[in-house]
Amino acid sequence: MSKISRYLQESLEEMKKVTWPSKKETYHYTLLVIGISLGVAAFLGILDYIFNYGLETLIIK
Repeated sequence: MSKISRYLQESLEEMKKVTWPSKKETYHYTLLVIGISLGVAAFLGILDYIFNYGLETLIIK
């Protein structure tokens, strides 16, 4: 039981040392992640379309 108690105390001490991002930083990072995700999704969608078109062209001929 003392190991669990010690673990929890040390965890709380470490959490006090963490520098959390501000609300503004969190907002900007969230927008950045959403933007990058949409960009990657669009890129993969375009690649999928190109490969699908090429494969259909090869199969039909």
